[in-house]
Amino acid sequence: MQAAKANTAAAAAAVEQIKALLVQLEQNVAATRAEAERRTDELIVAQQKYDDAVRRADEIQAQADASAAEADTAKRNAGQVAAQLYRTGGNDLTMNLVLDQGDAKATDELLSRLGNMDKMVERTSTVYRRAQEKSNTARSLGAQAEVARGEREQLRIAAEEALQAALEAQAAAEAALAESQQKKIELDQQLKFLQDTEAKTTAAYEEGERIRKEEERRRMEEAMRSGSPGVVASSGWARPAGGYITSGYGARGSICSGGGCSGSFHYAVDLGTGCSAPIYAANSGIVRFAGWSGTYGNYVQIDHGGGIWTGYAHIRPGGTFVGVGQWVDAGQNIASSGTTGASTGCHLHFEVWEGGGRINPISFMADRGIYF
Repeated sequence: MQAAKANTAAAAAAVEQIKALLVQLEQNVAATRAEAERRTDELIVAQQKYDDAVRRADEIQAQADASAAEADTAKRNAGQVAAQLYRTGGNDLTMNLVLDQGDAKATDELLSRLGNMDKMVERTSTVYRRAQEKSNTARSLGAQAEVARGEREQLRIAAEEALQAALEAQAAAEAALAESQQKKIELDQQLKFLQDTEAKTTAAYEEGERIRKEEERRRMEEAMRSGSPGVVASSGWARPAGGYITSGYGARGSICSGGGCSGSFHYAVDLGTGCSAPIYAANSGIVRFAGWSGTYGNYVQIDHGGGIWTGYAHIRPGGTFVGVGQWVDAGQNIASSGTTGASTGCHLHFEVWEGGGRINPISFMADRGIYF
């Protein structure tokens, strides 16, 4: 259950981490979107300036072309005037003026013609000069417009590149956000699974605890019943006598009395029953021995089958109630406690034999729900 709780806690921590990451990624997406919008506005402005520069350059170029055409026209007119003067013969006019000095009318006509020709030449020259100036100005403005258009084009390209970079950053941020959102969905599912697993594990654990406690309670009740001498437990075994343990199974010093000395290893459990207390058969079986047995004093041994025997020693004189070959039931009163043999006081010396050898009766009986 602790492992399930730890797994759930780890998954919950991972979900919290991904939530914090999502907040940061959402902020990144918002920032990149704002940057993309700003770059879009910059591109719109740059494109507008570029379009204005192109239009202005086209207008100036049109003016330059018109001024050039005007200059060409003025140049042709000047040429025509010069040709006309040449055809008319300016020298002949001067000569006629000298020859016609006596004719006032003819002289006035010649002078008028000369004046008109001078005015024509002057006007044509002025038109040509102005047209040439316009052409030069337009050419200069056109060059400036081309430079401006080139600069605007560079700004527009830079704005496009900045916008593209911003859009790529926005796309990357949105992709990271989408990936993390998907990861959160997966983690949420894992967390829910682990929470369900933890709940089931907890429920199973609690049910196991309930069963364990119920079994413990049952065992305690059984032990209480089993602690009563002669009361048969569900295992079929019974406590052979009352009283507390006065000597357990294992090594101990030799005990000597008028009935002899015991060995240095105690192959039984001694229960301080007091004198003339009832002794009960630990389980049903056939009495295989009943009589005096050296340091055991009066002794009864029962065969329970399966290689299991039990022995009851130090029975008081006249306190043996069964005989060899007799069938006895579990919990049946078979004898009365005493202090015969190598004994220093009234008690029951209780043994368990298995396969012909004596074993620890305390653990053997505990495995069958009987406690001393």
